[in-house]
Amino acid sequence: MKGVIVKCLSELIKSDFGEQKWEEIMQRSSGEKPIEFNAVSDIDDQMVFKLVENTCRVLKLSKQQACDAFGNYFVNTFAPKTFAIFYIRFKSAKDFILGMNEVHEIVTRNLINARPPKFIFEKMDENTVIVNYQSTRNMIDFYMGLVKGVSNYFNTPIDIKKLSESKVELTFS
Repeated sequence: MKGVIVKCLSELIKSDFGEQKWEEIMQRSSGEKPIEFNAVSDIDDQMVFKLVENTCRVLKLSKQQACDAFGNYFVNTFAPKTFAIFYIRFKSAKDFILGMNEVHEIVTRNLINARPPKFIFEKMDENTVIVNYQSTRNMIDFYMGLVKGVSNYFNTPIDIKKLSESKVELTFS
């Protein structure tokens, strides 16, 4: 997984819970002092999953609470600084979500070992989309948190129903 995920997680925890909490999470996850990750580093998937698991333990959050906090921070605080061009390009929550395959393609085009998720969209009606989430990492809960962040960013209610570990239904109001 690319280091951008860990970099965002560390920024979120440091800003909302303090540097000591991040150090404790890193200690539990790696047994080492905190390390700085850059956005393009390759981070072992299992290390990222340990960080999330220990984030939940240390901060006493459910996995979905942690994913929601991450998604909201990523979309509303972290990504606008790093990926501002995409925030100008998309004018609605629905367009933003439907454009993620293209965004991932552009952002990862020159990154070695990048394996972003892919999305297949089935439009049920004007306001409802079934999203087939394709990734070997099984991070649909993170995807749901990111969708909630997009909902907040565009101030657009989105009803999210998890249909399976690889499929969600999104209804845009």
